This record gives sequence, C-alpha cells and structure tokens, in this order.
Amino acid sequence: MALRESIIEAASLRLRPILMTTGATVLGTLPLAMAVGAGAESRQQIGWVIVGGMLLGTLLTLFVIPTIYSIFGKRNFVEVKPDYEN
Repeated sequence: MALRESIIEAASLRLRPILMTTGATVLGTLPLAMAVGAGAESRQQIGWVIVGGMLLGTLLTLFVIPTIYSIFGKRNFVEVKPDYEN
C-alpha cells in the first residue's frame, strides 16, 4: 500500500475516536469555562485554556501531523550499521 493511502486509511480509522474524545472533554470543560460566582475568574481562565488546547490539539492531530508525516515519509533514511565484528 502506498504512503498516501496508508495515511488516509489511518486517519479515517482514528477520526471518530479522536472527535469523540475531544468533544467529551470540551463539553465537560465548558461549565468550568463559563463559571460564575466566587473565584470564577481563575476557573474561567483555566477552562478556556483547556478548551482551546483540546481544539488546537485536535486540529494538529487530524491535519498537520499526517501532512508532516507524508512529507518526511517520502525520504529514504539510510540506516548506519557499525563496522565491527563480534
């Protein structure tokens, strides 16, 4: 199987679990991000950081990492073996 087809197949297999995990985490963190009352400022800040980090991490996982892998996967790396005898 070619590199491109392998990347597409792997991405399609992992799409649902990645989106479900991200969705559950973001929805679970939204009450923290929208907190009101005493001490709400610090809870809101950490909540929005978690939500933003999860969304950014999901975008990187779904688009950027497969793209980088396809770029560097085309290169043939030569494995260097030692020249000594046993």
